[in-house]
Amino acid sequence: MRALENLKILDFTTLVPGPFATMMLADMGADVLRVESPTRPDMLRSMPPFADGQSTAHGTLNRNKRSLALDLKNPEALEIAKRLVQDYDIVIEQFRPGVMQRLGLGYEQLREINPKLIYCSVTGYGQTGPYRDRAGHDNNYLSISGLNGYSGRKADRTPIMGMPVADIAGGSLHAVIGILAAVNQRHISGEGQQIDISMTDAMFSLNALFGSAYLSAGVEPTSGSMSLNGGSFYDYYQTSDNRYLSIGSLEPQFFQVLCETLGDTELITLGNQQDSAAQQALRAKLDTIIATKTLAQWQEIFKHKEACVEPVLTFAEACEFQDAAQREMIVDVKTPNGGSQRQVGSALKLSKSAPEYGIAGGAIGQHSAEILAELGLDTDTIAALQSSGAVA
Repeated sequence: MRALENLKILDFTTLVPGPFATMMLADMGADVLRVESPTRPDMLRSMPPFADGQSTAHGTLNRNKRSLALDLKNPEALEIAKRLVQDYDIVIEQFRPGVMQRLGLGYEQLREINPKLIYCSVTGYGQTGPYRDRAGHDNNYLSISGLNGYSGRKADRTPIMGMPVADIAGGSLHAVIGILAAVNQRHISGEGQQIDISMTDAMFSLNALFGSAYLSAGVEPTSGSMSLNGGSFYDYYQTSDNRYLSIGSLEPQFFQVLCETLGDTELITLGNQQDSAAQQALRAKLDTIIATKTLAQWQEIFKHKEACVEPVLTFAEACEFQDAAQREMIVDVKTPNGGSQRQVGSALKLSKSAPEYGIAGGAIGQHSAEILAELGLDTDTIAALQSSGAVA
């Protein structure tokens, strides 16, 4: 038995936030049906590179899902969507507020069809408030949440991440948590509900560690002033071959091992002083020491040391690390064309219901006829719907 095999999800999302969320749910057994536009394909489908005729990004984020292509502006297609809602547990969408209502697929409209429906909306700024209709992207949500305001070093440009943090940590993960919480509440009360996920709200909630200092004590977090953002020796240090070594030896026992391994007693003296001048002097000393050897040499030196010191790996090197770790974080997934893609696996490790990887994301409307037949439509009716453009 798979953990979520009793859940059926209608997925109206595109790009990253919604698809990453439903990928996680599908990996754990949920039956996810993507409802896609036949005339406005998900931009992720055209994102290079491609393997076995599929975008690698699309193939990964939409694995284990089926695709139904509906023109939701067509009344016949709209009726099909509403028929599906009768038999599905969850709807997830990420249009701007009001779009699904105008289509006739808003929460209040669909709960009349299925009172137990759980309806999750993922947007940049939420369903309410003055920014509800404002356009935005990942770096905008990070910025307006205050997180970027104290990330990075003093007098340096705000850092840009290599992946969409707000989309995934904000939209995807919070959507999954909200959906599963609503499923449990429905188990208790028998009622569905609406979930309003704002990626900006989610990012603001991640200020819990340092934001509380400002809210409760008036101490505002600023870049380069705290232990985790450049105010201490916790940082990345350049090696002689222009690679980087991460040093995170914050606890006394780890810092002691760090200093002993580097063989410099002055480090201990500086580390025991928490004032800014001492910490900056410690950073400068570590800069000088780490620059004397290559990354490979430092890896060998710290290989068996409990010091919280690790290399900054390229993604290719990280794949080698994961292969060696044997944590099943790299998986081979079949494609609809009969080939396969290597993909990033699920981080969820459940002892009795491990994630499964059935098939990579396929073509738009690949399962349309199959889905319509499951609704009881005959071959002629399906052909007529396809001819009219309601279904593709």
